[in-house]
Amino acid sequence: MLQIKVKENESVEKALKRFKKKFERTRVLRQLRSRKQFTKKSVDRRFEILKAKYIQRTYGNHIE
Repeated sequence: MLQIKVKENESVEKALKRFKKKFERTRVLRQLRSRKQFTKKSVDRRFEILKAKYIQRTYGNHIE
C-alpha cells in the first residue's frame, strides 16, 4: 500500500503529484491492464523477441 506523508507547509497538489509519480513507478495499472485479457505464451514470447530486436537495433549489435 502506498503512503505519502504530507510535509509541513506542502500543498495538497504537490503531495498528490508525488503520489501519482510513486504509483506510476509501481506499474500496478499496467499490470491490471495486461491481466484484463488473456494472452497466449507464444504471443508474449513473440512480443519479447520483437522488443529485444528493437533494443539491439537501437543500441548496436545488429541481430536479424
